[in-house]
Amino acid sequence: MKDMATAPLLDIRDLHVHFPVGGQFLSRNKRTLHAVAGVNLSLAEGECLSIVGESGCGKSTTALAVMGLQEPTSGDILFEGGSIIGADAPDRMARARIAQMVFQDPYASLNPRQTVWRSLAAPLRLHGTTAKSEIEDRIADILQKVDLRPEHAARYPHEFSGGQRQRIGIARALILNPRILMLDEPVSALDVSVRAQIINLLLDLQEELSLSFVMISHDLGVVEHMSDRVAVMYFGQIVELGPWSAIFANPTHPYTRKLIATIPDPDTVLHPDRKVTAHAAPEPPEGYRFHPETVGRPDVYAAPEPSELVEIEPGHFIRAQRR
Repeated sequence: MKDMATAPLLDIRDLHVHFPVGGQFLSRNKRTLHAVAGVNLSLAEGECLSIVGESGCGKSTTALAVMGLQEPTSGDILFEGGSIIGADAPDRMARARIAQMVFQDPYASLNPRQTVWRSLAAPLRLHGTTAKSEIEDRIADILQKVDLRPEHAARYPHEFSGGQRQRIGIARALILNPRILMLDEPVSALDVSVRAQIINLLLDLQEELSLSFVMISHDLGVVEHMSDRVAVMYFGQIVELGPWSAIFANPTHPYTRKLIATIPDPDTVLHPDRKVTAHAAPEPPEGYRFHPETVGRPDVYAAPEPSELVEIEPGHFIRAQRR
């Protein structure tokens, strides 16, 4: 577990992202979708923070806001204490050296008409590296880091397997030496036999290059293997946050418990007749109730009811409302 006592590398403060929905142009019938509703998260240097939740909960919108691909409605995002949004934010070129994204689909994220060399050389040239020898050295080095050979640079994406394409996607994300990688479901589109290879590669690169990860995922097995901390997101809000061990061993919020319950239990599969003892659901802290008290679909067009993240053990928080 990484030391969280030092100032965070990335600090997301009260982030809101709203989208207008429905109605015609200039219509009064438009509603506001609260895609992200007051998210507070921090990322330590060298840490892997995973954001989990069902589709549509706002986790990808949060990642896009950090990447500068989605304008926040309000709130702030800080890198090493300085805001990266608003009037005084760094330009897109500088921001690209802070964080890069590894996309879910390795087939769609590469230009089929460009060789690997051109895909990797483009960001280097855009950022001022013009000497061909320097570009070639950098491309050869980064390909070797992702366990590909320098001669692979002359090939086109269709000449690679899915796992190799994802390695190329990782190489492209690393070519500018960013500090943070946004991992958007990095192995969900891959064969099961390849997933472990990519996960181990990412963990090796994290240690070798002192990278920090924000991983968006619904695969709780991958999350458990890679994460230092886990943030559980439910319809735009973080409802539970803590070390991976606390989230998986002691899930407390009702929604987190439902998520954890979706992980297949090998013992149940191998011994279907064995009785499983039911454990009572944890109680919220005294003076609070769970938010929401019963997990149903909230009204995503209304402002969320006042609630707060309450610390129930060191570093382990749940969202609750005062009674």
